[in-house]
Amino acid sequence: MILIDSALQKREEENNPIRVGMIGAGFMAKGIAIQMEMYTPGMKLVAIANRTLPKAREVFQNAGHKQAEEVTNLSQLESALKADKKAISTDPLLLCQASGIDAIIEVTGAVEFGARVALEAIDHGKHLIMMNAEADGTFGPILKVYADKKGVIFTNADGDQPGVTLNLYRYVRQIGLKPVLCGNIKGLHDPYRNPTTQEGFAKKWNQNPVMVTSFADGSKISFEQAITANATGMKVAKRGMHGPTVESGKHVRDCLDQYPAEDLLKGDGIVDYIVGASPGPGVFVLGTMDHPIQKTYLNLYKVGEGPFYCFYNPYHLCHFEVPITVARAVLFHDATIAPVKPMVDVVATAKKDLKKGEVLDGIGQYMMYGLCENMPVSMEERLLPLGLAGGCVLKRDVPKDQVITYDDVQVPEGRISDRLRAEQNAYFFPKA
Repeated sequence: MILIDSALQKREEENNPIRVGMIGAGFMAKGIAIQMEMYTPGMKLVAIANRTLPKAREVFQNAGHKQAEEVTNLSQLESALKADKKAISTDPLLLCQASGIDAIIEVTGAVEFGARVALEAIDHGKHLIMMNAEADGTFGPILKVYADKKGVIFTNADGDQPGVTLNLYRYVRQIGLKPVLCGNIKGLHDPYRNPTTQEGFAKKWNQNPVMVTSFADGSKISFEQAITANATGMKVAKRGMHGPTVESGKHVRDCLDQYPAEDLLKGDGIVDYIVGASPGPGVFVLGTMDHPIQKTYLNLYKVGEGPFYCFYNPYHLCHFEVPITVARAVLFHDATIAPVKPMVDVVATAKKDLKKGEVLDGIGQYMMYGLCENMPVSMEERLLPLGLAGGCVLKRDVPKDQVITYDDVQVPEGRISDRLRAEQNAYFFPKA
């Protein structure tokens, strides 16, 4: 988005910065704050909410601000904002409610918490950058409906793989090709990884072992590709996707035979992933072109002979690009990646033999991993979304690698996330 730099510079010169609140103060939040405060003119991070205030304060300190004022109510927060002070709070809803904040970044990864924050932010007219793939992939389409009614943007972020994929998808479509596969390049996929096996890696990079596990066991891949499918109208070719593993370092453009041509040419195409290919951890989009003269040009320009043309981005720079998403939403009313319709679900699958009476632990932990399934199949078979599985009590044994259904569990009462999912099903599939 080359327009962004000029538009932000104008806001800087007018002393009218975009004002952003962030909810969460973990690994990703730290990088976002530094990028926004130190390298993005025309934008300010004005407040952070986190359940532990020292971490919120530390995020501001890392971004060059020694002082941050603790606030406990809306009046205090709005007074701090008017005085151009940085604010921290344990109450995320204050940031959603406050005047003087243009956009909210949600960066926690917690599904039920994310639901509550999203509804509050949208209800108070805030653009919402939902860096919470788990919530987005579970009930993002109905949140988009809420956002549209309020006239605000609901979006995932530039820099993360779904956002990078959608930018590439839009480019491929703009130059006249039909995208038939949106792909994710991974270095590892082992559905049986858990926080214990990932503890060393997590410690090395100062990350949460549960979050690291969600990447390693494929759950995050599934949520990322579900988000992409929901934004493009694509499906999965089969439960879990093809997900081929190839020789390490083999270029993705040389791996196109890993995907059956008949799967690529059905309907609006598929989402999928590949393990071991380069350039990782990037993304790729396969497209087709029917015009014979344009196909000659593509070959001349070294894109290949077809029938499938591979476009790729070799990296995704997560937090570096988040301010771009904020600017797109606030200044241009453009979403980086937003759902159109629920196309693909992420369904809970047993990571080990599970026993009646056990309480399911959640994403990136010891009991479950996620698999992509087309939404009509998920609904027909009453498959349990991984994003809603944590806290459910098993009513019967479930063997390792079997998908878990609603009939297998007792769902906790009173959760906002379950209500949103029910609304989503009724809105998009009224006859189901």
